Amino acid sequence: MGTERITPAELPDPRYEYGADDHVFVELAEEMSFTANFKAMAITQQVAEREIDGIVENCPANASYMVRIDPDVIHPDEVIAELKEIEASIDIENYEWETRIIDIPVLFADPWTHETVMEFRERHQDPDATDLEYSAELNGFDSAEDFIDAFVGAPHMVTMVGFVPGLPWCFQMVPRSEQLEVPKYVEPRTDTPSRAVGFGGAFSVVYPVQGAGGYQLYGRTPVEVLDTDQTLPDFGDSMVLPNPGDILNYRRIDRDEYDAIREEVEAGTYEYTYETVEFSTDEFFESPHEYNEQLVEVIE
Repeated sequence: MGTERITPAELPDPRYEYGADDHVFVELAEEMSFTANFKAMAITQQVAEREIDGIVENCPANASYMVRIDPDVIHPDEVIAELKEIEASIDIENYEWETRIIDIPVLFADPWTHETVMEFRERHQDPDATDLEYSAELNGFDSAEDFIDAFVGAPHMVTMVGFVPGLPWCFQMVPRSEQLEVPKYVEPRTDTPSRAVGFGGAFSVVYPVQGAGGYQLYGRTPVEVLDTDQTLPDFGDSMVLPNPGDILNYRRIDRDEYDAIREEVEAGTYEYTYETVEFSTDEFFESPHEYNEQLVEVIE
């Protein structure tokens, strides 16, 4: 890997809009970039810290964010004025926040997602290849193994959570020239295993529950990202594990380790491997590969 610096993107002026009577929507850019996403996270973090009377909740997204308000307490124009003040005060190239580096073990080419992949080949761009083989060829790799190496070669930051509760959208923390990209299925599947690890556009995801889906499927993790009963120790504060700004480190495992971890999860005793760190946008922009290595080292 090289030492390419990530140049922060130039963002347009934010676009502020009402979302019916009780939401304010803010678009920071039409195109996803680390700069746009970092700014969305920074602003919503500041909103939460200020505990502004009348703002009920806020939600950062890939290149935008939305706040829910109580219109009986605060007028949307007052909220927009506050948001503009926060936006003007943030220097996203020198911003830090507390985040978690979370270990996400993955059994790639597992039997469950492979069965699903083969069942829906008629809905895929290349019916004669698996999703891994197709993604490898599309991105210029000689084999699926080489593609997996690239997929796990750098951590992935959670840029937003949704549209299914607990589903993390993750952008790999590499310069744009190294970004992996794949299209979604031509026609969505009607089934996807829970805990499947997928990829669409430039985003990795972990499907929290079984259901429909259109992302390329690569493997399955034995750990949960959603625990509605909050039985696992790490779900004490929330039924959702990943938060925007968290960093997921996908790690290859074999079937034996998968089964061992899954047994602990089902017994309700599994404890996630993660560490809390201060994430520095300046250090990341300046030397992403070296900084990624420092981040991942804390859980190895």
